[in-house]
Amino acid sequence: MLNGLPYLAAGEGPPLVVLLYTPQAAAPTGLARWSTMRLIRPFTGRFTCYVVNRPPGLPPDTTMAGLAAVYARGLAAAFDAPVDVLAGSTGGAIALQLAADHPGLVGRLVLAGTACTLGPEGRRAQRAYLDRVRDGSRPSPALADIVTESVIGRRMLRALLWLSDTGQRDFTDAATVLNAEDGFDLRGRLSDIKAPTLLVHGEHDLVYPLALARETADGIPGARLIVYPGLSHNATFTDRRFASDTLAFLAAR
Repeated sequence: MLNGLPYLAAGEGPPLVVLLYTPQAAAPTGLARWSTMRLIRPFTGRFTCYVVNRPPGLPPDTTMAGLAAVYARGLAAAFDAPVDVLAGSTGGAIALQLAADHPGLVGRLVLAGTACTLGPEGRRAQRAYLDRVRDGSRPSPALADIVTESVIGRRMLRALLWLSDTGQRDFTDAATVLNAEDGFDLRGRLSDIKAPTLLVHGEHDLVYPLALARETADGIPGARLIVYPGLSHNATFTDRRFASDTLAFLAAR
């Protein structure tokens, strides 16, 4: 635990805090660990990457500001100087809130596939996820609609996501985070973010549409936006340009 926060650490060098969404409030294991390591491996040669997660058992009515405060307490206790933060999707929303509410903790900020508030399709899918949690159904198939626009692809993905929920019976912690994200709207606070900021976004992101990413970049003083033409939400994180663009930004001082 990193001062109460579950984490996975890998690499050598100065700290790079990585914020990602996972259904479990724990350090990633199994397939989740493999996919996480695949994402951070390009950064481990220059940084010690700390993939930091939320603690389990947060109150169901936790807001995004409340989540950011939880992370802020852990980071303030663990590091004696501002740290660079790399965050994507839901983790990016947490990072935006963290940078606005606790600017002294964040050095440079890289955001991928996120924005100042959810888009309508992202909100619709996540509310369907929450409804399935309340009904006791496996919730992850609700997210298929925001991964691909292909009818056949969505059908196949729903089946895979249904299988991915095997072995997990309690989705309370996941629902807490997605409920906080549902209420997240930082459009009036973007100018409070003082960290040098890079946004990387896919042109066809359905969760956080490109228009909202542009609004976010425009609202953060000095922020830069890189758009990958033709890419969806998930494809942004695995595109080969993502690591090189991020490393170039983090190296600039």
